[in-house]
Amino acid sequence: MPVLAVIGCQWGDEGKGKVVDILAQDADSIARYQGGHNAGHTVIVRSGQKGAADEKFILHLLPSGIIQPGKRCYIGNGVVVDPKALVKEMEEVESRGITFAGRLFISERAHLIFPYHHVYDQNEETIQGAKKIGTTGRGIGPAYADKHARVGIRMVDLLDDELLAKRLRANLESKKLLLTSRYNHPGYEFQAVWDEFMEYRKKIAPYIHNVFHLISDDITQDRKVLLEGAQGVMLDIDHGTYPYVTSSNASIGGACTGLGIPPSSIKKVLGIIKAYTTRVGEGPFPTELTGEQGNLLREQGKEYGATTGRPRRCGWFDGVVAQFSAKLNGITHLALTKLDVLDNTPNIKVCVGYKYGNRIYDEMPASLKILENCEPVYQEYAGWMSPTTGIDDFSKLPDKAKAYVEAISNLLGIEFAMISTGQRRDETIILKRLF
Repeated sequence: MPVLAVIGCQWGDEGKGKVVDILAQDADSIARYQGGHNAGHTVIVRSGQKGAADEKFILHLLPSGIIQPGKRCYIGNGVVVDPKALVKEMEEVESRGITFAGRLFISERAHLIFPYHHVYDQNEETIQGAKKIGTTGRGIGPAYADKHARVGIRMVDLLDDELLAKRLRANLESKKLLLTSRYNHPGYEFQAVWDEFMEYRKKIAPYIHNVFHLISDDITQDRKVLLEGAQGVMLDIDHGTYPYVTSSNASIGGACTGLGIPPSSIKKVLGIIKAYTTRVGEGPFPTELTGEQGNLLREQGKEYGATTGRPRRCGWFDGVVAQFSAKLNGITHLALTKLDVLDNTPNIKVCVGYKYGNRIYDEMPASLKILENCEPVYQEYAGWMSPTTGIDDFSKLPDKAKAYVEAISNLLGIEFAMISTGQRRDETIILKRLF
């Protein structure tokens, strides 16, 4: 059975959590390959009891498949892990009856986030002022910076007292110079950090494993493996709207390096796109709507960050972004989310190019100057002005909603496997089974 990768094709927040949760029902293993607790995946599970409220899970580090009973879940080496955040999330999920024994496996090669990473992240954003990136301030970027500077501390180090002490002392000493001189921060004492991380170790040590070996075995044994990333392609460190990006590869390449999976094993790539476009934080956003229409999309779509609660910037569907993502990641199938949010929109626009000067770009420019100053070229579609929430059969969609879906499919040259018409699992149109 080929490995299936799920990729966010915009600036993140496409609804990957729900899609992965649905696909996880048919998978054997679900693996998270990059990012940290700066991303939030929301999953709504319908209660099986009459009158009972639906269950809402907001996951940051745990793979979305953890909600599915009996599924094996991996946190790959490409993820940076804040043990404090992980322990808190594990305890919250456990309190709701979900267990981890024999199901959760954390890569021994994954890097750790320490308190000094938070301080660096938060203070740099303040210092940059108007030029800030718009990070969550959770230490993700600085942890990746240490990883690539070869001074990071990994999960496997957490299990070795002598090695951990040596590396932690060295890092605390070197970081103190920066913290005191640039941020007027006193730095951290070794014993306090050591004691704190020893408490985290008690909780997570049983789950630290050679994840590369486990996934390799899954592939060899022909098990169904589902790959899950964080953020979206346009936040990819190499291919996104740099420097307004995350610090890892949210594209398909990150799935290979973040888990140790050979590219030849990934036969299907599901691209997740929202029926419109959103972005959190700073950076160019060619189709952004800043007026009443943007506010309407935000409120109807409940477009607030699952991790930070920040309001998301909203705009029309950007076909240039989607086409770029499809080519870059080798998307084989599409999943459309939040179609129902457009139910009351009389006229819907799709961007098919960027006009800058005397040129129209139908491919993604690398230049921030172009992206920040271009004029979107739109095709317009009539809205369906009728409810689609909860529809689970494509034939029951309004004709104009079908036409909009088909127009996006034709623009990208890729068929849809799934269309989401609400937050819950059952509010989904399944057009093709991928497992």
